[in-house]
Amino acid sequence: MMTSTVESATRPSNNDGNVLSDMLLPVVRSPMLDLEEELFAYELVFYRQGAGTDADTTLVGGVLSGITDGAITRLVRGNRAFMRLPRKLLLEETDILAHTPRLGVIMHPIHVRDAAVLPRLQQLALRKCPLLLDLGDLDPASSEPHGPLEPLLRLASYVRLDAKALDADTLATRSRQLFERGIGVIAGNVDDHATYARCRALPFQAIQGRHLLVPQQIEVPVLTPSRLSMLRLMGALQDSNAGPVELGEIIRDDAVLSYKLLGCVNSAYFALPRQLKSIQQAAIFFGVARLRNWIYTMSLASTDDRPPELLRTALIRAHMCEKLAQGMPAGQQEMAFMAGLLSLLDTLLCAPMEFVLSHLPLAPEIRDALVEERGPFAPLLEQVYAWEAGDLRGAQMQPQDIRKMASAYFAATQWADQVYSFAEQRPH
Repeated sequence: MMTSTVESATRPSNNDGNVLSDMLLPVVRSPMLDLEEELFAYELVFYRQGAGTDADTTLVGGVLSGITDGAITRLVRGNRAFMRLPRKLLLEETDILAHTPRLGVIMHPIHVRDAAVLPRLQQLALRKCPLLLDLGDLDPASSEPHGPLEPLLRLASYVRLDAKALDADTLATRSRQLFERGIGVIAGNVDDHATYARCRALPFQAIQGRHLLVPQQIEVPVLTPSRLSMLRLMGALQDSNAGPVELGEIIRDDAVLSYKLLGCVNSAYFALPRQLKSIQQAAIFFGVARLRNWIYTMSLASTDDRPPELLRTALIRAHMCEKLAQGMPAGQQEMAFMAGLLSLLDTLLCAPMEFVLSHLPLAPEIRDALVEERGPFAPLLEQVYAWEAGDLRGAQMQPQDIRKMASAYFAATQWADQVYSFAEQRPH
């Protein structure tokens, strides 16, 4: 646990972490990746369970506030993003979207029968607002699914198909029909690698789903030399009772890692009173345990053959687990961070979790949470997984828990994006 002096010094200077809790909007950003596995856009999913008794009013106010003060832009790092907006906002406040060209609207097929909403969508299209038509609720067996939706198809820049609901032949036929019309096609609900492989062979502009977080089944796992080297470094950090001097010596010969780490801690995000010039100084200022966790973070960035959004998710999980563990003893907060960070290690390294963890001398509590889903950190991971999946009812979250998670998630995205921006840098 940091001292109060260090804690105040490391708080982001722009107070980003407090914005979403003021908006009272439980939200998660769901990435859509192109065929190169780079980010194409985010979908912002607002959870109505945490929006209060008058959900529509709360969502309208929160979305307007978030667009006006830039909180939503910061949440998506200025990237393209799509939102499903309440009807009231579509009818009364669409003008605000004209000033945020990277924010788009998700259209539902029911809008084709809404005589009040349809003209507003037409106005948005004229103003070049990106419109995405979500066809996930259409009958998969319909032989003419798009005919009645022609007014919306003429407005849409993108159409999303439900890859889980459609069989392989229907998915192929409909994606090609839409592609030939010049519409960008997005595959949604791609939750396994077999479906993902099918979608990659079709004319999809982007693919969205939980396949990104699911480890591939490998019969004979093999760790490349670079990944073994990363695990050895992480093992050395776990194995030794290192102080600031020892910590500096462990990574002394890794110039790239040292460059990334010092660049990150000296960035404007942390608003330090003075520049830290060595790993030893950073370890003294931030504390050995915290800096050790950040070294793990930078090390994981060396898996540059994996989608960047995958690593960002691991960083978000780590920060959220640490925030949710604030009632625990200081040492357990640091271990909660590790549990969150390593929760995607099998997916990042394309090897089974037990196999990967056999190369790391982890604390039993962390291993129990990752492999057997038990111990003090398993409930924290379960809450984070539920938040990612939007399963707030299944996780039995109370309103106060949802507000806490919303605040933790927003702060975690800001921290993860900042850290990752340095983790992917290379020395000039």
